[in-house]
Amino acid sequence: MQRLKDKIALVTGSGAGIGLAVAKLFAEEGAHVYVTDIDGEATQKAAAECTAKGFSATPMTVDVSKGQDVTALMRLIEQEHRRLDIVVNNAGINVRSDFRNMSDSDWVRLREVNLDGVVRIARDSFPLLKASGRASLVNLASIMGHRGMRTLAAYGATKGAISALTRGLAVEYAPFNIRVNALAPGFIETALTERVLKIKAFSDALLNQTPLGRFGTSEDVAMAALFFASDESSFITGAELAIDGGMAAGL
Repeated sequence: MQRLKDKIALVTGSGAGIGLAVAKLFAEEGAHVYVTDIDGEATQKAAAECTAKGFSATPMTVDVSKGQDVTALMRLIEQEHRRLDIVVNNAGINVRSDFRNMSDSDWVRLREVNLDGVVRIARDSFPLLKASGRASLVNLASIMGHRGMRTLAAYGATKGAISALTRGLAVEYAPFNIRVNALAPGFIETALTERVLKIKAFSDALLNQTPLGRFGTSEDVAMAALFFASDESSFITGAELAIDGGMAAGL
């Protein structure tokens, strides 16, 4: 059964990692997926992999920190489909830094992508989501929005803000039958975490804090995104689901 048959979906930051896994899964489940990323070549490759399997996907180079990119994206979707049924706000970056020495430019870039980009997509997609009549907006938060870790204070601040934004939008968008939920991944094996997870002492310490005893995969997060995107979660809004192997449940 295709759980997203004939749905129109947008996945930001879907050139690699979690976003790519989400885009591929949504396409397999019957959605037409707009594959967007700052890396245009990656979006072309991802969309080609989907279409080669008989699925439907449109690639587009988008930097969510730039208003003109988001405007052009929404204009294209409006012209081609006149609605959006699903938006997954996945695009994000990380800047690991001792907070006391973090530069203004690093903070601004982190905020512009991780928070401003989510705000911009959630705001500018509203008319298209409203036109759906039954839409789902999924934001990628993080367990780091609720826990503290050295060098991740600024990153955690942006993700904590996304959690708060999700709750607020769930209330504000509900009259238009738009559900808004968040996913909070723990340590997922992607290019974003590859460098630190290769440090054995660090990865061992993290695994000791993870009750399920392993790191997550992009597919683990994609399956959770599918749940929130589908009608299986039709009475859920304003929720945040941790995908962390139990890490956030521990002391």
